[in-house]
Amino acid sequence: MNALKKLRCHSTLFNLAVALFFTVVANGLFIWRAWQLIEFKHPLDYLFAASIPLVLFSAFMLIFSVFALPWIRKPLIAVLIIVSAAVNYFMFTFGTVIDTNMLQNVFETTQQETLALITPRYLIWLFVAGIIPIALMCAVRIVPNRPWWMRIAVRSATALASVMVILLVALFFYKDYASLIRNNKSVVKLVTPANAVSGMGHYVQDRWFAGSQELVRIGLDAKKGPQLQAEPRKTLVVFVLGETARAENFSLGGYARETNPKLKQQHVVYYPQATSCGTETAVSVPCMFSNMPRTAYDAKLARHQEGLLDVMAHAGVQVLWRENDGGCKGACDRIPHTDMTQWKLPSSVCRSDTCFDDALLWRLNHYIDGLHDDGVIVLHQMGSHGPAYYQRYPQAMRQFTPTCDTNQIQNCDHQALVNTYDNTVLATDSMLDDTINLLKTYGDKFNVALIYLSDHGESLGESGMYLHGAPYVFAPSQQTHIPFLMWFSPQYKQAFKLDETCLRQQAATNAVSQDNLFSTLLGMMNIQTTEYQAKMDILHTCRPL
Repeated sequence: MNALKKLRCHSTLFNLAVALFFTVVANGLFIWRAWQLIEFKHPLDYLFAASIPLVLFSAFMLIFSVFALPWIRKPLIAVLIIVSAAVNYFMFTFGTVIDTNMLQNVFETTQQETLALITPRYLIWLFVAGIIPIALMCAVRIVPNRPWWMRIAVRSATALASVMVILLVALFFYKDYASLIRNNKSVVKLVTPANAVSGMGHYVQDRWFAGSQELVRIGLDAKKGPQLQAEPRKTLVVFVLGETARAENFSLGGYARETNPKLKQQHVVYYPQATSCGTETAVSVPCMFSNMPRTAYDAKLARHQEGLLDVMAHAGVQVLWRENDGGCKGACDRIPHTDMTQWKLPSSVCRSDTCFDDALLWRLNHYIDGLHDDGVIVLHQMGSHGPAYYQRYPQAMRQFTPTCDTNQIQNCDHQALVNTYDNTVLATDSMLDDTINLLKTYGDKFNVALIYLSDHGESLGESGMYLHGAPYVFAPSQQTHIPFLMWFSPQYKQAFKLDETCLRQQAATNAVSQDNLFSTLLGMMNIQTTEYQAKMDILHTCRPL
């Protein structure tokens, strides 16, 4: 400690040391991944590889020479060090890409999900890669060794030299950098802490500085169609919004292991070629309930525009949202909704602030008993949300063993991890089966139907990636290929003259996505509105015109 107290240096040397730390320690993963993308066929390729850490170092020297002013230098760098340590943990451990959407997930996740990610390994990582470097930095005393005007001159010269180095490298290797960045956009998102700072800036800008915007109303012309009004029975559709379920592990879609034994007996219509709008809940949920397709989806607009459930309500349909996953991301803000984790439910269903998805069915029959109009009920699952997969199903569902009974999934045997995930799919299978059986009991009162659609998929260690949230443009299929199924009661099929043979033939061959939900659900409820697009309704061609 006495030796540390005696550490002294001038500001330029301090900036050099800090820039070197951020280059080598904070961006070791970026440099390594970038080097892996270089083919090394010619001698110049080795020089290009060597220039990558040089450019990084020069960029950090430029930044610290300009912005690391004496009165904010150490606090600023301390924040950047701890942020870099945190994001590096998730990048190294789960293969996570840090961008605006990932930062949105961080700020909008639940306490329970956050705690699942805070592990002893994470805390040790923060201590070693964050707290210790900060302590060492704080122990160093920066001694002015020049007059103020000379310090400014040295700072300016250092910044200019850094710019010159970057320009000189660009002169010789511009094409190489352009090719590397253009063809591997994901690798740029590994530059730390630029990824976190940029993501944070965009998130804050979008959330709090975009200005107050008036609610954009849509579907005000919505009304019940003649077919719905003429029916002696009311119509009730339950939409089960899945969480983190990937199609790759659904036996209904060809997975070798039987993970859907109960749904198989219910003769559901399964869509094996379904894709999501995003790779995280915060994107997929508002997107699927909006009237915008994925390719034209505008998250800023969606936040202050009505969606599918609002249109349903305009038409006089009774809508209810039941939540078990921390929020509807704006999709249910203007319709009745309830968080099942806030109910006082038995310990067999809920533990502390987390519940099994059976909670979504708790006394749902009481609500349906009191429903005397056409209705849509949305049940938002916790589903297969990681990393604590083992907490998503009761002991009775622990069919595939051994399991990964920890939230430090990167330390588990891969097969154990898959076993645990498959058990969550079994739990979803059981919950959907219970939902269908409940709906069957109301066949004399309602024409009932069910939709199940997951918000996004999940990576289980494939190519070193875990969890979800990868930018869509290069996200693996495990994160975008999702399960999508429908079930119709005999009364519903008869009332709406739905040709099930036609439907099954189309389901087996047609590619569908979350873009189809908006018009499909409007069509299922026979809601007439200019927002409805028949070509996006996957049931349209299997109903009489």
